[in-house]
Amino acid sequence: MDGKKKTLTKADLVERVYDKIGFSKKEASEAVELVFNEMKRALHEDGKLKLSGFGRFDVNEKKPRRGRNPQTGESMTIEGRKVVGFKPSPLLRARVNGQSLEGLKEDWND
Repeated sequence: MDGKKKTLTKADLVERVYDKIGFSKKEASEAVELVFNEMKRALHEDGKLKLSGFGRFDVNEKKPRRGRNPQTGESMTIEGRKVVGFKPSPLLRARVNGQSLEGLKEDWND
């Protein structure tokens, strides 16, 4: 890395699918949308999504709790909600930390 942090956008993914696979831009865009829609569907319906070599997403329930308005100091109840958590795979964790991938199965291509 060159020290600059870059955000990977959907448009970047579409461009990479277009470049590597040779789909038209429209087909590449539809493929990326399909993947994201399937990911959203899995989380909505099943509450879990595992991407081998990348990590696991889980939907968790947060219970209602007492809190306070930081502007007024007034006590209030914060409603319960669902949140998405992510746990990286050992492969992703090692790669992000610049550790050896020896003994880990690498299932993505650079």
